[in-house]
Amino acid sequence: MTSSTSPNPSAPHSQPQGDGASALESTGPAPVVAPTRQDEVARAGSELIGGPLGRRVLFGAGWWTPVRVIALVAIGMFALGMVQKLPCYNGAWFYGSGSQYTHACYSDIPHLFAGRGFAEGLVPYFDKLSGDMEYLEYPVLTGVFMEVASWVVPDGGTIQHREQIYWLVNAGMLMVCAVVIAVCVTRTHRRRPWDGLLVALAPAFALTATINWDLLAIALTAAAMLMWSRGRAVAFGVLLGLATAAKLYPVLLLGPLLVLCLRAGKWREFLAAAAGTAGSWLVVNLPVMLLAPDGWKKFYTFSQERGVDFGSFWLILQQRSDNALDTDTVNTLATLLMALACLGIAALTLTAPRRPRFAQLALLVVAAFILTNKVYSPQYVLWLIPLAALARPRWRDFLIWQAGEVVYFLGIWFYLAYTTSGDQHQGLPQEGYQLAILAHLLGTLYLCAVVVRDILMPERDVVRRDGSDDPSGGVLDRAPDALVLGRAAHPPRHAAATVSSGPYVAWGAEQSAAGDVRPERN
Repeated sequence: MTSSTSPNPSAPHSQPQGDGASALESTGPAPVVAPTRQDEVARAGSELIGGPLGRRVLFGAGWWTPVRVIALVAIGMFALGMVQKLPCYNGAWFYGSGSQYTHACYSDIPHLFAGRGFAEGLVPYFDKLSGDMEYLEYPVLTGVFMEVASWVVPDGGTIQHREQIYWLVNAGMLMVCAVVIAVCVTRTHRRRPWDGLLVALAPAFALTATINWDLLAIALTAAAMLMWSRGRAVAFGVLLGLATAAKLYPVLLLGPLLVLCLRAGKWREFLAAAAGTAGSWLVVNLPVMLLAPDGWKKFYTFSQERGVDFGSFWLILQQRSDNALDTDTVNTLATLLMALACLGIAALTLTAPRRPRFAQLALLVVAAFILTNKVYSPQYVLWLIPLAALARPRWRDFLIWQAGEVVYFLGIWFYLAYTTSGDQHQGLPQEGYQLAILAHLLGTLYLCAVVVRDILMPERDVVRRDGSDDPSGGVLDRAPDALVLGRAAHPPRHAAATVSSGPYVAWGAEQSAAGDVRPERN
């Protein structure tokens, strides 16, 4: 173990005073990064709307600011996702089970309106249900979201009409969450607002946005990360606690934040964030925990008792073996694998040549949870989309990963169509579904691999090409290291600087003496 008292790690270790990197920092606010000037895929795609941005473009001039453009694009893509659900809205949800799968338009929302007692006016967590589930199996804040949406549904009319209205109301509320996510990602990296288009245009986002209520937790998490990027640790914690009250996975972000603050010596900020998280989570959960303990704990007991389910590599193992996997054994092994992944991420954080960015580690830890979990519902891809846009804003890698997720999205519905079609066998057989699961697993692993490569080789990190450190890091941005291990205590010389002629590298940004940023080399 080595304690580092080296200079600010966000600046080149070997750059002499007065070099080009220092000159860049002293010339005032840095310009907004245009993806069409750095990203080959973005440049090619821009031909559909008139071509790459020119050198004289004025960012933020007039009404069409990046935030407004990306918000409108997010609304448009969300609307297209709603259109994709029309076959189900018009009948497939209500007549037979196979049609909603063959049209790939399934959603939990209309089915749970009646199945979880909202149609009868039952109070979540307090009133017992008459079906196979005694209480609502969702975290408290999601249950509140579901209940509020049910208040708008009229009491009269057929159950089909009421379920349609319930889905529409929820879709409207979830659309607001989608816009919040896109806007927060757009504003998190001040110099890279156009990376928000990765979220707004993600195919899997449009396809899965209205399957379940995950967007509520994701919106709160995105807002929390925006607050952290602005140095507001308490606000970050409060929002993260609310997100955890809506879905369990957001609390995982405290893990990488702990290790980053350990490396940077930012204990006060981490403790403030952790206290805010615990406090807001308790404010939401404590009343239900005390007044309806059996209903409150249903989410946690259901998650523990649930067997191997769709989308996980555990399902492939189970389907290809003669014996069913024991749930307790899978829980133990999945927990062990997740713990090992977290230890690996912690070791990577403390030994990397440069402190990793917060978004990079957030993506890795959530991806590890997804990969080791015993179930992968198609909407879980939404958890990673904002993190991927911040961790690796590179269109090629993002689309490779999204292609695997679209394959899985189609695969699970066609597999369910196959299993519900009886002797007709319409859809995707078991072996085909296993290939769809592999497409999801390999795509996610690929995304993690390029992020790990960026951590080990920070000069390959597209966000750091211009000399930035950690735009989403808040107090971590450009903070000196306090504790590092191994080779990180002796950082290599990334470049020799000569301003008079030739290129130099300022933490990954290869620049000429004239200051032009050269395209990234992959």
